[in-house]
Amino acid sequence: MLNVDMPKAGSCLPELIAQSIGGNEVVISRGGQPVVKLVALTGQKRKRRFGSARGLIKISNDFDEPLEDFREYM
Repeated sequence: MLNVDMPKAGSCLPELIAQSIGGNEVVISRGGQPVVKLVALTGQKRKRRFGSARGLIKISNDFDEPLEDFREYM
């Protein structure tokens, strides 16, 4: 985490933004007290598509059959 005073932050804002995009948290303080934290936004979530996993998941033919371990309880 990088801690920067307000006057210095005003003069080097592009560099601070680049550091926050790189994964660092940047805290801007005034008079020794933290007032702002710069963090990068995550990318947009991709929209789900119906059927996108087709062919990737296989279900066995006996999926609905009772398990051998539980036969005595039935």
